[in-house]
Amino acid sequence: MSESPATRKPAALDWTQWLCPGPRRVFAAEELARAGTQAWPRGIDHYVYGNALMMLLIFSAELPEGWGLPVLLLSLGAAAGALGVARWLWRQPSRLRLNLASWLLTLVFLLGLLLYQGWGHPVPMLPLLVVTGALVTALSAWWFLTLYRVQQIEARLAELGEQARSLSLARRLAAAQIQPHFLFNTLASLQHWVDTQDSRAGPTLRSFTRYLRATLPMFERDALSLTDELAIVRSYLEVMQARLGERLNWELRAEPGLDALLLPPGALLTLVENAIAHGIEPSLRGGRIELQVLAEHGQVLIEVRDDGAGLVGTPCDGVGLANTRARLAQLHGDQARLEVLPQQPGCLSRIILARNP
Repeated sequence: MSESPATRKPAALDWTQWLCPGPRRVFAAEELARAGTQAWPRGIDHYVYGNALMMLLIFSAELPEGWGLPVLLLSLGAAAGALGVARWLWRQPSRLRLNLASWLLTLVFLLGLLLYQGWGHPVPMLPLLVVTGALVTALSAWWFLTLYRVQQIEARLAELGEQARSLSLARRLAAAQIQPHFLFNTLASLQHWVDTQDSRAGPTLRSFTRYLRATLPMFERDALSLTDELAIVRSYLEVMQARLGERLNWELRAEPGLDALLLPPGALLTLVENAIAHGIEPSLRGGRIELQVLAEHGQVLIEVRDDGAGLVGTPCDGVGLANTRARLAQLHGDQARLEVLPQQPGCLSRIILARNP
């Protein structure tokens, strides 16, 4: 039960932020690696160096004669040092790093001021104000940069977590998508064949059992090898062969050396199920399904071709194809694509992968 605004207690004041400001979030090395390395914004370099030169031009008239070049070099060196610390914080932002850099810079500033006074030189007020302003600006910039970077990494980790949850949901959707009518129709056929002592009952039951053993747990995995995928498809086609009889012919062909190719679980099964449901079953004469896997021109082509009823209208993604596309992108990125093309007769579904994704 959430508290109402009237009863909610005010947040306790964090006194440590007065001495050690910065975000409390600490990222583990695994989190930083998972979030990836975002490029350092080079525009920050241009902004800092440009401002350093601008400030030097503004106050150049106040400098003693002969001090122009030393002050220029000192300003550019200080800007480069501040940017170096900023990049250090960018790579691994943390409260500890921020405060180490801030206290070290403040200590160097105070020591330099004391040494300058110890040499018997009076400290001019205007240069002192300029240097103090530059110090405060550098500390503030580091603080804002660290906060921004922490929020950026947190947002990236949250995005990756959401993608992982979406992928998990897609796998569960795919698991739930194992066609209920296929299961019930197969069980009904098996029951009839057992009752009538049909010789198809035994082989079909074995194929159906292999199919269930392979498909029910497979969607808990992120990927399956091509060998495992083809075994699942083979069991499915054996069951459908028993049910459809002479109306279905099929063939699986795969080039050697591609057994370890990784695919989203159920990717090939979805393509073959679509070929059966939309090509073979609606056709009175039935048809033939050919699944072939071959490598050519640095790519792997996985093709599911049928000569059944063919596509009606413009090809569009149903839930199964949409899930397959999303899971291919999650597993292989832009190195994989799925195409569905009309044929005369029938339809061609094709997955194209880089040879070594």
